[in-house]
Amino acid sequence: MFGILGGLKRAAGRRRRAVVLVLVALGFLLVPVSARADGASCRELYFPVTLVALPQTMHGTLCVPPGGANTVQVLIPGGTYNSSYWDIGYQPEIRSYRLAMNNAGYATLALDRLGTGGSSTPPSAVLTTITEAAVVHQVIQAVRSGAQGPRFGKVILAGHSFGSGTASIEAATFHDVDAVLVTGLAHRLNLTGTTAVFASTYPAVLDPRFARGGYDVGYLTTVPGSRYSIFHAPGPKVDGAIAFDEATKDTSAYEQAADLFPVGIIAPYSLLIDRPVMVVLGQDTVFCGLLATDCASAGGIKTSETPYYAAGADLTTYALQGYGHAINYAPNAPDYFKAVIAWADRKVGR
Repeated sequence: MFGILGGLKRAAGRRRRAVVLVLVALGFLLVPVSARADGASCRELYFPVTLVALPQTMHGTLCVPPGGANTVQVLIPGGTYNSSYWDIGYQPEIRSYRLAMNNAGYATLALDRLGTGGSSTPPSAVLTTITEAAVVHQVIQAVRSGAQGPRFGKVILAGHSFGSGTASIEAATFHDVDAVLVTGLAHRLNLTGTTAVFASTYPAVLDPRFARGGYDVGYLTTVPGSRYSIFHAPGPKVDGAIAFDEATKDTSAYEQAADLFPVGIIAPYSLLIDRPVMVVLGQDTVFCGLLATDCASAGGIKTSETPYYAAGADLTTYALQGYGHAINYAPNAPDYFKAVIAWADRKVGR
């Protein structure tokens, strides 16, 4: 069922993307606001952006809690994920980061990285962590100015995995956010786990879901049926959650993957972040383990990560027990959501 729904959603997304590109080119786009059952007001936004001189469109879903919000969390998904990672449809009361933050009084803007979801698909060769960070910067300027509707006074930039790398570079380069949330990313790799991830990918054009999506050979996705072992283990295998992940999987560019191996491009930038940072890791087979990051406790993560941030950096850490890389899917994800809310309240405020 999830596979059929995923295929239908992607086909509809391609049609919607084509219409949106025309409307953006003409300089206008009507964006309806819809009310969620939880009370949040959500709208689809399409940001005209420039990627190394190429006009593109970045899609995001903005959800504002009842009564509005002064602070927005801009959310960047990881490789082979899109914005659905932040608003998981299977048992959302447990796994939806968007829902938890809206309930806490924060607005959320969940982005589709370029080449995923409702965003446009540029040539893969120009998609790197640095170029993506420049595009996200343009989005942040838009939400601060109110160019796409609501205007927000404060911005928390949050990422997962590759998205965390993008968030780190954006914050270090442009200094235009109030805090940075880094999830699913550390500066030391577990080579065995990393190799397993790369072994479970192949060119997106070989996948029936993406064969007609306009992707060039530089885009990759995961081999069908592989996501539990590379993104969720050692967590419990909840069939509905894994099926949702498989049904909503997306693409990445090989250039982006290369940026994180061996996370060398991120380290010089993380030293330049001058805002509060929170790092959250599960028991991640990509980043945790012997000679890699100590993910057994918040203290272990802090000891491992502190050398990669400026002396005296405002660094908070959290270890989510019992789950792997894709921590929003964890049955105990609400524990980490609460920790993020407490951190955001202390460092930024609503």
